[in-house]
Amino acid sequence: MYLFISPWLFGFLLFALYPILSSLYYSFTNYDIIHPPKFVGLANYSEMFHDDLFWKSVTVTLKFTFISVPLQLLLALGFALLLNQKIPMRGFFRTAMYFPSMVSGVAMSLLWYWIFNPQIGLFNYMLSWFGIHGPAWLMDPDTALYALIIMTFWTAGSGMILFLAGLQGVPASLVEAAKLDGAGRFKTFIHVVLPMISPVLLFQLIMGIIDSFQVFTQAFVMTQGGPNYSTWFYVYNLYTSAFKEYRAGYSSALAWILLIVVMLFTAIIMKASNRFVHQEGGGRK
Repeated sequence: MYLFISPWLFGFLLFALYPILSSLYYSFTNYDIIHPPKFVGLANYSEMFHDDLFWKSVTVTLKFTFISVPLQLLLALGFALLLNQKIPMRGFFRTAMYFPSMVSGVAMSLLWYWIFNPQIGLFNYMLSWFGIHGPAWLMDPDTALYALIIMTFWTAGSGMILFLAGLQGVPASLVEAAKLDGAGRFKTFIHVVLPMISPVLLFQLIMGIIDSFQVFTQAFVMTQGGPNYSTWFYVYNLYTSAFKEYRAGYSSALAWILLIVVMLFTAIIMKASNRFVHQEGGGRK
């Protein structure tokens, strides 16, 4: 048995565990990749809390998270509710909604870079139909982050598929019982359907927050963190520290802070979920 799992075990030790432990060690060192690391204790962690770019990246990332994640969940749930109905060409629309989620991050970023182009982009062209002069989007510090938030709606199809699976798992007997008791569609959804799909909602909320904390491709391809640091995401700041400033020790410290924050948010959400997540056969958690 050990012979069969040895390739995976070797790969895990070499390409996963060793880099993780190495980054933990480097986070306590001054390491520029070229010269040997020099132990500096907690200096990297102390420095980041006095670094304006660190706090800027935290602000941008949190703002992106708290706006984009709820909107994505609502959009995905709305499409799932619609495509769970018996409508013509339902299979086609489900596939069409999910298909954009399969496009690579770089290709998607290049496509949306053209869409948000203020002169020849599709978005401003459509706004001109209504006599609206569109903004500069990615070239304006006031709108660049919101443009990237709008871009996240492109991948709502992946969340829609999960919600759709959850909706199809709701027992029809419960829905029928609610109707017999005189509940309308809205009350049935709030008191029957929503509690039954709450585990799916919890999963997507956690995964959405984790993904939003790791936004990088859009900023790297489309804005380079600008204009005026308006899209200076946390992971882009980490990348810049590691591969442009060659501060591997400092970037490792940033990575471990990100891990701690993600674990903290996940723990808080899991703790709060005791009040609203329905578990089959056991009521709420």
